[in-house]
Amino acid sequence: MKLLESLLYLAAIGAGSFVLGRVLPKKLFNWERFPFRPFGWEKNGSVYNKLGIRKWKEKVPDMSAILPKLMPSKKMPKNASGAQIELMIRETCVAEWIHGLLCVLGFGCVFLWRGVWGWAVSVVYALGNLPDIIIQRYNRPKLTRILQIVREREAS
Repeated sequence: MKLLESLLYLAAIGAGSFVLGRVLPKKLFNWERFPFRPFGWEKNGSVYNKLGIRKWKEKVPDMSAILPKLMPSKKMPKNASGAQIELMIRETCVAEWIHGLLCVLGFGCVFLWRGVWGWAVSVVYALGNLPDIIIQRYNRPKLTRILQIVREREAS
């Protein structure tokens, strides 16, 4: 019964955080500031190549493919404008923030299911959200470089 309660809790925070991510103003998320700005040790996302991210990032479930009418596509249009790219960058910040929030809120299972199993479910849930955070942190520096190029082209 504690497993069912934990799973229902995780489903509820997942659904709630999805809605939150859709309604939050994207202007609140600045990719040039902490915590979204790349850390020096990330080497603008290239550190994630050591994790083999190129091999597995396309295999991680993508909400924009599951719910295309509710989520903007992760595929960049061929002639994307600076505004479109900026929105994509902000969406990476939103996704990172939501998955980080889920990592933290997932530890609510510890209170629902006291003992080692509550901790186990919480840790597995947090670890399950880490790939999504890594993908956002990997993609954002590339998108930022593309944005710079497009803005320079738009200015001339």
